[in-house]
Amino acid sequence: MGVVFLSKYLMLDRRVLNPQAMENVSIQVTPPEKDVENNPLMVQDKPWEIRIDNGYPNVIYDKEKEIFRCYYTLFTDDLDTEGTTVEERSSRDYLPRLDRVTSLAYAESKDGIHWEKPSLNRVEWRGSKANNILFLFAHGTGVMLDEHSSAPDKKYKMVTKVDIPGHGAHMAVAFSPDGLNWSELIPWPEHNPPADSHNLPFWDEKEGCYMLLSRIWKDGIRMTTLSRSDDFIHWSEPKETLRGRGFEAQVYSMPVFFWNNLYLGLASIIHEGDRTDRDFDMVDCELTWAAEPEHFDFAAPGQSLIPRGRGRYPAGDFDCGCIYASQPVFAPNGELWLYYMGGNGQHTNFRETSLARALWKADRFAALEPKREEEDSLVTTCRMKFEGESLEVLAEALPYCAEPDEARPCEASDIRDTRKGMDKSRPVYLEAQVHRVWTEAPVPGFTFEESRVSDMGDGWKAIQWPKGFDSLAGTAGCIKLKFRNLKIWAVRGDICLDGHRLWEGADMENEGL
Repeated sequence: MGVVFLSKYLMLDRRVLNPQAMENVSIQVTPPEKDVENNPLMVQDKPWEIRIDNGYPNVIYDKEKEIFRCYYTLFTDDLDTEGTTVEERSSRDYLPRLDRVTSLAYAESKDGIHWEKPSLNRVEWRGSKANNILFLFAHGTGVMLDEHSSAPDKKYKMVTKVDIPGHGAHMAVAFSPDGLNWSELIPWPEHNPPADSHNLPFWDEKEGCYMLLSRIWKDGIRMTTLSRSDDFIHWSEPKETLRGRGFEAQVYSMPVFFWNNLYLGLASIIHEGDRTDRDFDMVDCELTWAAEPEHFDFAAPGQSLIPRGRGRYPAGDFDCGCIYASQPVFAPNGELWLYYMGGNGQHTNFRETSLARALWKADRFAALEPKREEEDSLVTTCRMKFEGESLEVLAEALPYCAEPDEARPCEASDIRDTRKGMDKSRPVYLEAQVHRVWTEAPVPGFTFEESRVSDMGDGWKAIQWPKGFDSLAGTAGCIKLKFRNLKIWAVRGDICLDGHRLWEGADMENEGL
């Protein structure tokens, strides 16, 4: 029987850390590795794909059918784009028209790399149904595979904004048994938010209901909203859950997924407010997080999770202008892939958009890293309960260990005990200490000098003391980590949070305040 860990905490979760007891550290996102060999995976190459624009991808792996599915938004009618050449698009600005038609299209793949756009024979476009369009007049559609539902005809669910030029817009849902054959769109009985963005639904195990992340305008800027539903038809009034940073960093859309008891968001951030700024009207993707879905925050404000490609329109990389992500997908081999739509121009200008992907490593989303290399870093947890013998951290040496005359890569397990003189390269080490209260002396037998670190594989490092961590079982305190030239993503073991400095009823004396 394998080891069962009571708890795991990501370092991007600020509840875990004591900000008064940290030195020489900052939170840094860990970008997934773009699949440069295969990207872009899918481009706009059909007559009805006049402008994919933001795309709002919903990539899902159907384990039963062993197939990847992608649902994406596009313009099937856009008079200012249709028929223009790249040369013309480079010589003038794009003029969005009110009569543009947004629609929902579908693609599929057996391996997640090679994508097909099947003829669904469902929707007529200019006299033919030989296309991959699922719905006309569908704006910012979000699709989910509902493994919670027992209704076979509602295995797949979608939320969309029905937007018919000249006839108004309203929110609607639809259901499907197989992801291809969909019911008619059912209007929401209540509420009609602007929602002109990615409307992302998901089932929340924590609260036992459906949730929807959408977008509204308020106080002159864009911001995300949260709605709840028990039946996927009646939705609560959208409430603000995250706003950006002024005009310059507004939240355009934010797919959300649940990971390790946290809600993690992939926020597309649009930059406005200064037309002379190089990033004006570009869209970056930033990582957000929340313990409760009503209140999201940025993991590392201003840091791009999926860096835009190089160059500018029209000669730049396919993703040099705008990034819109899907929820991450576990492939059959266990790899975690983050699919996204990448555009090569400004948001409100001409651009072409493609589907791409990047490989993410589980739990390695954002790490605590030293601000200044070659100096010790210190991180202290908030008050924890100790309940057993296991304590591990997910850590890795910084990319290079400097030699006197050259640089060489560091292995992920390259944490050395420099006190024993095992290596003459740049010191890379980790030590730990236990305190009842962080301002007081360490618990006897649990000092930095007595701690030992061993490699458990896959980046996890076990921390042990001669007395055994289990000798502290039933007590509480905090853990200090001292490290050099190292990044730390998470901590796990027989531990659990025991209050927080801002929680009602917290033991103020034991918090060291």
